[in-house]
Amino acid sequence: MRTTNHRAPKPRRGRGPAISIASALIAVGVLACLAIALLPGSRADAGRRAGASVAAAPASVPSGSGSSAAAAGATTASARPPVTSSPPSAGGTRTPAASSTARATSLAGRIKPAVSYKGVATSYAAGDGNGACLYGPSSDLMIAAMNHTDYESAKACGAYVLVHAANGASITVRIVNECPLPCAPGQLDLSQQAFVKLANPSLGRIPITWTLLSPTAPKTISIRYKTGSSRWWCGVQVIGHRNPLAVLELRTANGWRRLPRADFNYFLSTDGGGCGGAIRVTDIYGERLTVDGIALKPDVAQATRVQFARH
Repeated sequence: MRTTNHRAPKPRRGRGPAISIASALIAVGVLACLAIALLPGSRADAGRRAGASVAAAPASVPSGSGSSAAAAGATTASARPPVTSSPPSAGGTRTPAASSTARATSLAGRIKPAVSYKGVATSYAAGDGNGACLYGPSSDLMIAAMNHTDYESAKACGAYVLVHAANGASITVRIVNECPLPCAPGQLDLSQQAFVKLANPSLGRIPITWTLLSPTAPKTISIRYKTGSSRWWCGVQVIGHRNPLAVLELRTANGWRRLPRADFNYFLSTDGGGCGGAIRVTDIYGERLTVDGIALKPDVAQATRVQFARH
């Protein structure tokens, strides 16, 4: 017996139209992707440009008080371990020495090398040649007293100056004294023996120009302790130095100690620190000389074997 199927027959599915629609959608998607990729403002291209900008940006250290953003950036950069070929050597940095002119400018007082000063010359009776610098009597009376301003609390003591008069005459004198006010800046009060080599003494006062000199010095410097010096207090004087002195130091248990200079041309250690020890002196050009073996003998000029270089 044949059985009858009462379900409605299924219609046949058409495959052709479905495949065509899917293919069309895929093609449209591909074209859209290509179009987006080719746009100049695409994200991929922007990302490449941003990466290139970051890579090309030079690292910089902000100077002064930079913004908080800059500071944060610097902190982030420094957090990465630096790459070095070898660790730096301690004490390997070498500071070039300054030129002699630069040193002289910083160490000199009012009287500086290679500077011409204008003033007037007067004269005084120098007697035995002693003066405010307390070098003592001298047979060489080619000496002068520096005006109070340029004397500068004995900084001018021992300086050699070349003096020119308007008539063309010139002499070299050593500063051993101070000309008190009203002597004006630039004025030199020459010994009568020196003044006569420039002009007739009857003139009394003549215009001059003068410059600092670093002369030939046949002798070495000497050191003298002041009368009354001891282990508890001392005054130290340098005699016969070619160039003006800038600094005097005494060696102590704690190192070199710089002494103040009195206007009577002694460097003072008021508590005795360093008295009787090694002495180091520096001229206005920065040259240092160290002297050992100077006995603590008051009022005795003790010769050394050293002298400053000529400039």
